[in-house]
Amino acid sequence: MKKVLVSAGIAAIGAASLHADVYAPDITANDASKMWSVSGTLRGFYDDNYTTAHSDATGKRASWGAELSPSLSFIVPLQQTELGLRYTYGLYYYQDRENIGQNPIDQSHEADLWVDHAFTERLEGKIQDAFTVSQEPQLSASPTSLPYRAEGNNIENQATLTVHTEWSLLFSTDVGYENTFVDYQQHGATIATLPVTGATLAGLLNMDGHSFWANLNYQYLPNLTFLVGYQFGLDDFIGNEPISIDTTPAHNVYFSDSRNEFSNYGYIGAQYAFNENLSATAQVGAQISDSYNLPSFDTQSSTFVEPYANLAVTYTYLPGDYAQLGFTQSESPTSIASTGSTAQGVTLFQETSVVYASVNHQITPKLLGSIIGHYQLGGYEGGAAGSAQAWYSLGLNLSYAINPFLSAEVGYNFDYADSGGGVATSYARNREYIGITATY
Repeated sequence: MKKVLVSAGIAAIGAASLHADVYAPDITANDASKMWSVSGTLRGFYDDNYTTAHSDATGKRASWGAELSPSLSFIVPLQQTELGLRYTYGLYYYQDRENIGQNPIDQSHEADLWVDHAFTERLEGKIQDAFTVSQEPQLSASPTSLPYRAEGNNIENQATLTVHTEWSLLFSTDVGYENTFVDYQQHGATIATLPVTGATLAGLLNMDGHSFWANLNYQYLPNLTFLVGYQFGLDDFIGNEPISIDTTPAHNVYFSDSRNEFSNYGYIGAQYAFNENLSATAQVGAQISDSYNLPSFDTQSSTFVEPYANLAVTYTYLPGDYAQLGFTQSESPTSIASTGSTAQGVTLFQETSVVYASVNHQITPKLLGSIIGHYQLGGYEGGAAGSAQAWYSLGLNLSYAINPFLSAEVGYNFDYADSGGGVATSYARNREYIGITATY
């Protein structure tokens, strides 16, 4: 995928679209007080647009429902190694779907696995894997350019390997590799059906992505570190389906792999701790990408130079209370593949800007409140997709600790997608819920 995975703020980018009740930056296995824990959440909810359809569309549906979500966490801290596993299962019941004779049940799976090993005092390696099966974009393991609900058992897996080496008191390096695998269940487009039903999500977004990076870090002061880095990325779109037909008399056809791309990133950055409560990270640079597999009839430029940025500020004003603000600028895949003339070509990707913010506050010893907001603006590169697409998301949650093992909660989530008059769908969605969580 189109991102650099080497700064402290990157985890918040994917989490920026999550519900407020599940967001907590910089939570690691070391926060666990025992080797294992289990929990279960039961909620009732109301979703006024679970189909994420346009407000005036006949396909817009609202529903009451229930959610059951058990979770297991297992952590093994050894002398030089830490092993961890977290798994969460989600079962969602929609009453409206049962009323109209559809399957009322959705299921999701989220699994995180990591192995962290210190070979020596100066050499550390980590393997991480994040796996999701879901229909909701908020459960994606990574930043997503698809702000819509997608039916089916849609799979995303991110596997990462990193090695950190301390060469001296001043210099260190980080090298890494990440594989991103995306598989949407909606497939089956053919050249004959494409003008009628359009491209499928599998044809547009299924991919096997690879990223390799290397950073050189310089410890200028105890609380200030500079870095310079490079990353190479390769994205192979593996849907193996037609995705668009141009407007010429020849009706030229684009396929999934027409959007294959490799890219080179260069960036500089810094991490600064103003004090023990306030810290900031920043990375800025540029990406040069090449859509190397465009068909010969496409006459648009295949080479693009785009800005890259990843900025984050975190303020922990009391133990357990924090606020975070961040911004990212990067390239990401798109579910739109609109075509115009041969000079316009096909839509290749989105240039995406994201602003996110969150606050977690212990209102009383037993009452915890959290707010998270997310704004994403994606401009299309190539094709005739029209204006940029915007996605707004807000999550509010209150959790009351009845005792150390049991808590009650109430929350609200709002999503709004604005196509800007382009070919994407605009919609608004409101979700309210109330529930109870048991943890042991």
